[in-house]
Amino acid sequence: MLGFLTARQAGLDDPLRLRRAESTRRVLNLELNHDRDVDRIHSNGVNTIDIEVIEGRYMLSGGADGVIVVYDLENNSGKPQYTCKAVCTVGRSSRYVHRFSVETVQWYPHDTGMFVSSSFDKTMKVWDTETLKPAEVFQFEGNVYCHHMSPIARKHSLIAVGTKDQKVQLCDLKSGSRIQVLQGHRGEVLSVRWSPRYEHILATASTDSRVLVWDVRRASGSLFSLDQHNGDKSKASSEAVNTAHNGRVNGLCFTVDGLYLLTTGTDDRMRLWNSANGKNTLVNYGKELYSGGKDCNILAWVPIVRPPDVEEEGTAAKGGSQATVNPAFEDAWSSDED
Repeated sequence: MLGFLTARQAGLDDPLRLRRAESTRRVLNLELNHDRDVDRIHSNGVNTIDIEVIEGRYMLSGGADGVIVVYDLENNSGKPQYTCKAVCTVGRSSRYVHRFSVETVQWYPHDTGMFVSSSFDKTMKVWDTETLKPAEVFQFEGNVYCHHMSPIARKHSLIAVGTKDQKVQLCDLKSGSRIQVLQGHRGEVLSVRWSPRYEHILATASTDSRVLVWDVRRASGSLFSLDQHNGDKSKASSEAVNTAHNGRVNGLCFTVDGLYLLTTGTDDRMRLWNSANGKNTLVNYGKELYSGGKDCNILAWVPIVRPPDVEEEGTAAKGGSQATVNPAFEDAWSSDED
């Protein structure tokens, strides 16, 4: 680390290099906090959490049991060891509780007096934090997988929503209605994210293996579709459309500065994209991890092999039987480039 500081002070290195190195160091040094615990409220899996950015004090959680919990993360005990308490809960006894699994919860970016939740019960609810009652309920025809509000928007109050439908829904908080539909995907929309740099730019991911980037002010369609092969047709499949992954795209995240977009898919790949032009940066995130410890052992770690989807099982059956090989041992980069 001292080498990075010296190089930056001498003007030999970009300051961004030091920031990335320190961020990487901190991530690799993460461990379980033994001084802090969180109240266990959910009776089933916790699907989603969100911490408000105004104070960084309150956390939302949504579970497969349909329950929503608000936690206070501040330590008021005066002791190093403490438990983060639940300050309020939308539990099973509430008449307003979601009937099925809560998939996404998000604080309103500019005020902790409101938050939004979406669920497999085909609804998205806008909540008043003080009363724990819905101020608005949006109904959809299919399961709601995700929603997202822009963290920077000042000229619009849109919530992007991904559902079992192929169309991305845009709901307006001010009018309480669905005002726009974005058409382009051929499968269910699993993830949506607004750019933290440009308030009208939206990225969406789908079961059709595609990631589309939109300017929601345009009605003509998406700006571009991410192509894992960067236009190299010799490495692309016979299909005419660009694909970001060889499988469902189930995760999206912009970097803090909005310059890059990170995606994950059921092909067990993670890719980093230039958000301005949609180019695959071809970053290799590696496959095997080795660790050494005080127990004198060196351990090799690999991802858990994901069970095939129904569609993939059908494809495998057509192509004949294949030996089961952990993808981590295949000689392929995360970008599928040699």
